[in-house]
Amino acid sequence: MSAELSPIDKAKFVAARRAVDFVEDGMKLGLGTGSTAAWMVRCLAERIREEGLRVKGVPTSTRTAELARSLGVPVTSLDDAKWLDLTIDGADEFDPQLNLIKGGGAALLQEKIVATASDQMIVITDAAKEVAQLGAFPLPVEVIPFGWQTTKALIEETLVSMDVLDRDVTLRMNGQAPLVTDEANYIVDLHLKRIGNPRQLALVLNQIPGVVENGLFIDICDKVIIGHGDGRVVTRDINSGETLDEQIEFADSDNIFADF
Repeated sequence: MSAELSPIDKAKFVAARRAVDFVEDGMKLGLGTGSTAAWMVRCLAERIREEGLRVKGVPTSTRTAELARSLGVPVTSLDDAKWLDLTIDGADEFDPQLNLIKGGGAALLQEKIVATASDQMIVITDAAKEVAQLGAFPLPVEVIPFGWQTTKALIEETLVSMDVLDRDVTLRMNGQAPLVTDEANYIVDLHLKRIGNPRQLALVLNQIPGVVENGLFIDICDKVIIGHGDGRVVTRDINSGETLDEQIEFADSDNIFADF
């Protein structure tokens, strides 16, 4: 079945499988949201079934929670867990300093809360997400529905003084209605093309009334694991400065492909 996967799905799978190798028995884990994180949950479930691995997961969205429960991954709340050993999540973009843009799946608020409540964050991704400078992917900003148009106007006004290439701001839609997050908020996407100073922009955006959180993850990611369609994975550790290049082997009979 693995032979039927696209190269991009194979890249996501090998990154997820390598990341789950860092999970140890008894850990409390943050479980990310998105297509790559879904592979991670499947790989984690496989280790639980085959090795008897004991973990507790804190999902970053309702859909991740539903997937984890359906696969037999024990879930709990962050309030009950209090602090986590490790969070594994995807990213929409990452730069050489392992700063991220996240929120393409509209779960950036829970994702950032969970990631910052962890001893370590590992990002799993494919090579296409690596950029020299953040901003090609639209930057999501979560805002409360009350007065969202005013908040949007304040964001647009703020962007005039920021080091960005473009300043188009759009409300994210779900069909004919605004997309609503798990916290009943809206998402506005900032189409900036280039972000010259991500740290400054992150701080300034969060000072705007009506803004709940932004999708810039600065100094949060410890490792990024980059998967490739040929099974190669590259692990970069921002703390040690080390880069490890490995080959992940998987057979067509792997249980993880059973429902594909």
